[in-house]
Amino acid sequence: MKKFVLAGICTLSLVSFVLADQFGATITSIETKGGATTISFTKKGKMKGETGDKGTAVLASDAKVVKGKFDADAKKMVAGDAIEGGIKADMFKEISADKGVGATITIADDGANKGKITEIIVGGGGKAGGKGGKKGGGKGG
Repeated sequence: MKKFVLAGICTLSLVSFVLADQFGATITSIETKGGATTISFTKKGKMKGETGDKGTAVLASDAKVVKGKFDADAKKMVAGDAIEGGIKADMFKEISADKGVGATITIADDGANKGKITEIIVGGGGKAGGKGGKKGGGKGG
């Protein structure tokens, strides 16, 4: 009986730590109306070349929008530096539904932000982000 109770307590404590759904996606559009920002995205498919499910979610008012960096030990993207301007940064202003912006999205499973996006980790495209890329190359000054 003690083992059963201990197993139950361990299970409940582990479940309480899983408070968010995190997945790879391509952000296809961002729309702000009445103070609420809605993000449309396509989840990454389970197999390479496969298109995942499409979805939308509201961005939490205190959501973090950060650049991603690959953690070789964890074998996944992890949060890096904050993106200046957050969701209003230039990289999000002209998103095309065809290409989108690759990201890891975290949606809260409970609490005040339940069902809302609480973190966006941008990364994985391989190209230089923002404007300028190969163009310009001029001397700063």
